[in-house]
Amino acid sequence: MLTFNFSQNIKNQFNETELANKFSKIINDEKLGFFKLVERQELISESKIAFEKFKTKKHFVHVGIGGSSLGTEMLIKALNNNPEVKFTFINNIDPDEIYDQIKQVNLKEAVFFFCSKSGGTAEPMAAMAIITNLLEQEGIPLNDLKNHYVFATDPLKSELLNIGRELGIQCLEIPSNVGGRFSALSPVGLFPALFAKINIDELFLGAKEFGETLKEESATNPLFTCSQYLLKLKDSGINQTVLMPYSSKLRELSFWFTQLWAESLGKKFDLNGNIINTGLTPIPAYGPTDQHSQMQLFMEGPFDKCLVLLEVENFHQDFSLKSNFKGRAFEKLNGHKLSDLMKAEFHGTLRALKEAERPFIHISINQLNERTLASLVLFFESLTALMGDLMQINPFDQPGVEAGKIFAYEFLEKGQ
Repeated sequence: MLTFNFSQNIKNQFNETELANKFSKIINDEKLGFFKLVERQELISESKIAFEKFKTKKHFVHVGIGGSSLGTEMLIKALNNNPEVKFTFINNIDPDEIYDQIKQVNLKEAVFFFCSKSGGTAEPMAAMAIITNLLEQEGIPLNDLKNHYVFATDPLKSELLNIGRELGIQCLEIPSNVGGRFSALSPVGLFPALFAKINIDELFLGAKEFGETLKEESATNPLFTCSQYLLKLKDSGINQTVLMPYSSKLRELSFWFTQLWAESLGKKFDLNGNIINTGLTPIPAYGPTDQHSQMQLFMEGPFDKCLVLLEVENFHQDFSLKSNFKGRAFEKLNGHKLSDLMKAEFHGTLRALKEAERPFIHISINQLNERTLASLVLFFESLTALMGDLMQINPFDQPGVEAGKIFAYEFLEKGQ
């Protein structure tokens, strides 16, 4: 269950009927499949079948970049229940980092999961070339890679799909109508989640149930209230969005959100082809750590930020702060639990933001689990899509990213 509160009330620009119609049009567009991923039970079944083949592996190596990695990292960090499996995320092309990562992997005993929707993304393909060469040096030929590799890619057209078919490597589906940054609840996240003993059926159930709330034609629909609030703030010059969960396990949620928000809403053109150079800039943070670093800027810097503060009301573990130490700080902590201190710092920050008249959105979840995390994922994906519509831009393309890829390949070919 998610609950929402705001630092101030605003007058909505659109009524709930208009917003419900807009959102319905988005989620029923056959070209946009992120919202209906949870209706595709076969994605769970296919992930489980692949898992059965490799479930004895004790090292899972996830190879991807951007949306093909950030969502998975978020799921594993937040919900990992399996200390027996080590996870390695190869999500960049720094040669020194990859060297350090690979030297810790028993190549023959690991499962390698390569994720690329296009099947031709340079960074994961580069890592695949390196790993394949190392496996060959270990005596593993190409025709045996099917016992070490699993792919996640587009099911219709993909270079990775072609390789998988040629070598008999199992290819899990990234639906053609689901972009990489919207793919956390696809096999990109589902297959690795099984190795972490995450209940992927509960992930789907949580998202599906909360999805019904997001479709309600209601003035209290959190999707509608949040989008209107952020749009009003944007119009007044507040164009930066800080996501700050008070949970170390949700730190990666902020980095996943950063890509989702930036790549979707930072656009040069509107839907009519006019140059507008618009966007909402995301800032990742997590509490209370960033109360001791970025909060000074958030509290007293420019009035251009809205803080989205995420509270976990109940933790799975807790500690008594009782001690025999002398001193004012210890005396204040005596009689409390660690979760009490977390709650105090969270609500202290809320009050300070109110006093400073800084805009914020307060989101609460009862406990971090499969259902609440999947609800958060679907909520932020839906919020991104609706914000794109309200801002009159296309939140599902990334032409600025594509331009850089083209120039990178030109540099490789020409050497300059």
